[in-house]
Amino acid sequence: MILSGIPIFTQAQTSGQKSLHIAVMQLPPGDNNPRNSEGDFVTLKNGRILFVYSHYTGKSSGDHDPAYLASRYSDDGGKTWSKEDVTVVEREGTMNVMSVSLLRLQNGCIALFYLKINSEMDCIPMMRISTDEAKTWSNPIACITDKKGFFVLNNNRVIQLKNGRLLMAVALHDNEVGKFIIHGRIFSYYSDDNGITWHCGVEVQNPSGVIAQEPGVIELKDGTVMMFIRTSSGFQQLSYSKDKGQTWSPMVTSKIHSPLSPASITRLPSTKDLLLVWNNNDGSNPQTKGERTPLTVAVSKDEGKSWEHITDIESDPLGHYCYIALHCTKKDVLLSYCTGPPKYGHLTETNISLIRQKDLYKKKKTGN
Repeated sequence: MILSGIPIFTQAQTSGQKSLHIAVMQLPPGDNNPRNSEGDFVTLKNGRILFVYSHYTGKSSGDHDPAYLASRYSDDGGKTWSKEDVTVVEREGTMNVMSVSLLRLQNGCIALFYLKINSEMDCIPMMRISTDEAKTWSNPIACITDKKGFFVLNNNRVIQLKNGRLLMAVALHDNEVGKFIIHGRIFSYYSDDNGITWHCGVEVQNPSGVIAQEPGVIELKDGTVMMFIRTSSGFQQLSYSKDKGQTWSPMVTSKIHSPLSPASITRLPSTKDLLLVWNNNDGSNPQTKGERTPLTVAVSKDEGKSWEHITDIESDPLGHYCYIALHCTKKDVLLSYCTGPPKYGHLTETNISLIRQKDLYKKKKTGN
């Protein structure tokens, strides 16, 4: 079932103020489809927007259960979406394939990244290239060949720097006992030949010893790369690279309150400001302490030093919102995220919403 173009009003908006975002597609679970999970977008040369996500099959919806990569498309800038899946990558991992990143390369090709999961000791990011606007894809290339283990690359995470370097940040979950462990070691991998070969950066040091997971990267205006990291510290942690992702400063605590949940950051084309989407939860409310709610947007005009125009777009205290993908068109932002009612599991449904970039800067109305 798809619900297209339906405005969502959060609990915080009881005074009649309209929501910042409009829901344009929902992918709830169904028969032999217990979960529809995190994905990413790319705009094709003909203007069509492609969304690729993880479509689970069978009866179970865990991260390691069977899944393949499926796609939907929009021909009107993301306002409405196709109603039928098209298979992009079959379930080639022993367990599954999941966690999609799509990237338009500077050479005009499209890169598709995803995790191939064979076991709790074997998960590697893979890359395929399309030279015909996502009609067909190359054979997969493993992005990590110097180490073995369980490497997590979140969706919507791979970037290309101004100098052409491809860069991703990953968490290695060492598992000597043959089981996935939550403590991740943070690395970057980069390619200077459009993904043919990849090299490992120096491990990011974690002086405080917090649980670190699911990092992402964004290039700042001065060429510095900022890494943001999901942690157990109650905040997103940050690290910086001055050499395009080869070495990194030790992790430091940001001012971004967060439960153990990933954040996403992109640059708005209309203003060149940074857009942050995350769970703005400082744990002060016992009802929602540690939970992935609310879902919040904020803008930074100073390259991530401070954040303003902070607005909740989902605020159900029983909600669960995470694994975000951000895609900017000329005037709008498309936002996908995992959610789902507790009855079916918190990560079973993927929603896509649309936000006008100019609305991110509107002053919020206050009640009398």
